[in-house]
Amino acid sequence: MSRVFPLEKIRNIGIIAHIDAGKTTVTERILYYTGRTYKIGGVDEGTAVMDWMQQERERGITITSAATTCDWDGHRINIIDTPGHVDFTAEVERSLRVLDGGVVVLDAVAGVEAQSEAVWRQADRYNVARICFINKMDRVGADFHRTVSMIERRLRARVLPIQVPLGTESSFRGIIDIVENKAVVFPADAELMPVEEPIPESDRTDVAHRYQVLVEKLAQSDDEIMFMYLEGQEISVSQMKAAIRRLTVSGEIVPILCGSALRGRGIRPLLDAVVAYLPSPSDIPPIPAIDPRTGRQIHCRASDDEPLSALAFKVVSDPFMGRLTYLRIYSGNVKSGAQVLNASKGKKQRLGRLYFMHANRREEVGEADAGSIISTVGLKGTTTGDTLCDVARPLLFEPIHFSSPVLSMAIEAKTKADEDKLDEVLAKLGDEDPSFKVRHDQETGQGLISGMGELHLEVLVDRMWREFGVKVNVGRPRVAYKETITVPVDAEGRFIRQSGGRGQYGHVWLRLEPGARGSGLEFRNRIRSGAIPREFIPSVEAGVREAIETGGPAGYPIVDIEVALCDGSFHEVDSSELAFKVAGSMAVKSGVAKAKAVLLEPIMKVEIVTPVQFLGDIIGDLSARRARVDGIETQEDFCIIRCFAPLGESFGFATELRSLSQGRATHTMEFYRYEELPPGLGEQARAGTKVAG
Repeated sequence: MSRVFPLEKIRNIGIIAHIDAGKTTVTERILYYTGRTYKIGGVDEGTAVMDWMQQERERGITITSAATTCDWDGHRINIIDTPGHVDFTAEVERSLRVLDGGVVVLDAVAGVEAQSEAVWRQADRYNVARICFINKMDRVGADFHRTVSMIERRLRARVLPIQVPLGTESSFRGIIDIVENKAVVFPADAELMPVEEPIPESDRTDVAHRYQVLVEKLAQSDDEIMFMYLEGQEISVSQMKAAIRRLTVSGEIVPILCGSALRGRGIRPLLDAVVAYLPSPSDIPPIPAIDPRTGRQIHCRASDDEPLSALAFKVVSDPFMGRLTYLRIYSGNVKSGAQVLNASKGKKQRLGRLYFMHANRREEVGEADAGSIISTVGLKGTTTGDTLCDVARPLLFEPIHFSSPVLSMAIEAKTKADEDKLDEVLAKLGDEDPSFKVRHDQETGQGLISGMGELHLEVLVDRMWREFGVKVNVGRPRVAYKETITVPVDAEGRFIRQSGGRGQYGHVWLRLEPGARGSGLEFRNRIRSGAIPREFIPSVEAGVREAIETGGPAGYPIVDIEVALCDGSFHEVDSSELAFKVAGSMAVKSGVAKAKAVLLEPIMKVEIVTPVQFLGDIIGDLSARRARVDGIETQEDFCIIRCFAPLGESFGFATELRSLSQGRATHTMEFYRYEELPPGLGEQARAGTKVAG
């Protein structure tokens, strides 16, 4: 099948931002203006195409990333609309992993917010080229220049404003395109095409200055523009756009655009910028992978002529289709029914039907080429992060890494009938969402679900009832405490069993020392004299790891510990791998009991945006929750509070914040690190039920 769109005319982009910045509204307008939808969907009305889940429409927020495809100016644009709430950051993580470019949407009133910084860091991690769209220019308090300044200061980005607003707040009526030196006015009727006009006389001096600054910024990084600038040559619009594209693709600059998505203003110029400046798959350097047979590195070039390589980045349980797996194809092409190798699992699998997705609707295709984002059915064993490839060329991409959950709830089925289905439903949800974990506590008999926050778990429990018909009771959200030691100790583990035949003999001496915060477990082998044969060392380490996962004196997993195997002894006949594994576990348990173990609690990084008049009450509430205020930034009539608060004290904070601020304050919360729990509170935690780590 010949390509409909050449590789260089494909754009794989994500719409990313802080919650309520207008991501989904931007996406809905893009779909309408590209002809993908026949009417404009609205988030507030619950009619947004991309927010298709019932929970999304009720709450007015994006919960799951949704993929769609549209065409503009002879280009195919594959779009993923991502959530903005920190509880669903895993959706952003796996989306950015497979995208080439991103549109970062910012609120012109609020500027750069907490989750804006988080998604920016995620995009940095995956080298995703970006353009910024400053939205809501028609709102009271909108400030384009302040937002640009915040992007430079807080995101440390080298910005390149290629548009400035024509009017502001209620008088916002268009944009001035600095590159093409023209004004674009948007009619009151969003159905009508924008009108190009000469730049108003009052703005010409400012625009001329901004054009000069733009050329100078380009000349600093682009040799072609620098040569023309120094020679005094006139730079054409096409030459300038080519330079902006080169620097955007390389990540050296971030073009800035503006508009008002709700009124459809600035969306068409945004689409033009996506096509003009964001990279195609062929602009991206070859993707590194590992040959699992030899360990050597392979580079997958975006081309239909290369062998197949694809990454499974999302799994969804569709009520009608069954299990849908989303794939980004990096090289080669694939047909419906083709046999592929799941290199992550080492198994051959056969693809089912292939689909281009449009939120929760599907468009079946027979074949997909390099650069495509598609979904398929039939891949039962494939999970998020697995690599699919040509059977003749096995390779492994780096898997997608997700943050560990920090909040747990006890869960139980309401009826016996629900109990029979609960495990299956939990397995499906865990298959879909890598940041959702399920475990059974052997000591208490409780089922425990863990996630990224209260809203995350609330939505999943709601889905259990609505989608799968399973009613459950959930307990108070529980904190994932951990334990660590505070003093170094030497510990002996001796496992000796004698019987009529061959016995068991394992004997080790371990040195346990406190590790750096966040280091987890570091195991070192310091056996030098052959006191323990080399083949038993891995068994000792396995026993050590099993013991720290089982938990310390309070029953919580042990972290931030260094364990060194220093000495021991063995028996030529009775020693075995099992004996040394048990001896290693025994040594850790006896050592931790002597090492003055303490509890660690998760600390959250909290950012609160509130009108100034509520600052005192909110600070008082934070103090009562043992929060440490890191800084307060005042901006006109509102302020930003940045603090660190224990997760265990954060339950109910959202409700209290709304009450204290008359519903006007907002906050975001993300995991920061683990810190030692105060001794008095540690005793309370030890008295409680053990939770999942």
